[in-house]
Amino acid sequence: MTPPIPVRIGEEEVREDRFSRFRLIPWWDQTKLQSARVLVIGAGALGNEILKNLMLLGFERIVVVDLDKIEESNLSRTILYRSGDVGSFKADVAARSAAALAPRAKVKALVANVVQNCGLGIFAWSDVIIAGLDNREARLWINRCAWKMNRPWIDGAIEGINGIARVFVAGSAPCYECTLGETDWKLLEQRMSCNLLLREANTEGKIATTPTISSVIAGIEVQEAVKLLHGLPTLASSGFVFEGLNHSSYKVEYTANPDCMSHFTFESVTELPRKSSEWTLEDLRQCGAMDLGTQDVVVEFSRDIVHELACPECGAKEEIFAPVGSIRYEQGRCPSDGQMRVVKTIHSYDGSESFGQRTIDKLGLPLFDVFTVRSADQEKAYLMAGDKSAVLGDEV
Repeated sequence: MTPPIPVRIGEEEVREDRFSRFRLIPWWDQTKLQSARVLVIGAGALGNEILKNLMLLGFERIVVVDLDKIEESNLSRTILYRSGDVGSFKADVAARSAAALAPRAKVKALVANVVQNCGLGIFAWSDVIIAGLDNREARLWINRCAWKMNRPWIDGAIEGINGIARVFVAGSAPCYECTLGETDWKLLEQRMSCNLLLREANTEGKIATTPTISSVIAGIEVQEAVKLLHGLPTLASSGFVFEGLNHSSYKVEYTANPDCMSHFTFESVTELPRKSSEWTLEDLRQCGAMDLGTQDVVVEFSRDIVHELACPECGAKEEIFAPVGSIRYEQGRCPSDGQMRVVKTIHSYDGSESFGQRTIDKLGLPLFDVFTVRSADQEKAYLMAGDKSAVLGDEV
């Protein structure tokens, strides 16, 4: 009788641990998830489910961004929040609760408006960006930042019991901005007055959502992130639509816009070890001038800044230095005569302006940001990498 042939089972196949069932999937590589850096933007209904899924899957390096505080109505749609958390910042509670699900995970909270308060450095830090947002302005900004820093991002949106998840990969059009139509642009413009001051948000008709649809769409978003990190086919430049009433789903394909403003990626970014508080704007300009071999250079900012408010009636001027969109409409009135003041913005510095001796952290721009120094025929991008620990800490 022929003796039985011994079957050899690898150690990885028999080792029982938290992630052993995942390793039964032939292509699965747990180390890819453990080392991946994930930027989660939004900590509402979708963001809670995204974070929960990331923790269960074994992701260990997460940054979560949200500006809002927890309200009572959030509790029916957010697994990470409790009644005692009402009034606390979503990002803080979400990071703490998510980390409790996975002891090895490092989850950093950023209480910030992603459009106004987040430097491009956090996009450069990430390997993949996952968004759970409810407004076009933030999506458009994320899309442009992701393209600049050459990072993929995953978008999710829900309403009622319907939702959509889609993937956008920098350098591969169409992108999110390509999907915007005339109505979308009108809605974006409505939020800002003609003089660039922010009108109060319309609180009527808040979007109705359920925890069930957020689970579905967030599940697809995180699954697409797993596939991206493994180099598998994804929903790149397309979307998965789920219609909950009849349980129908389908894939939508988008068309690239050849004139899209988002289609720009830095060829390279030079990391400067200095902190923004240590260098003036003129110091940065001189650094770029030396690298480009000419004094005829301009420093361009990552976003527009409100430089001053000027009253056309009394002539009074007030220096502001704050991101466009952060100044409320009523703040634009002159305190002396009540006239609406003229908003003066800046986007660059050529060496002649009076604010060149300001340190970079006093310009109204976020820390850990990217600046472009440009001459007539060259350009070079610089990241203020010395700010990293102040923004992200040392753990993630």
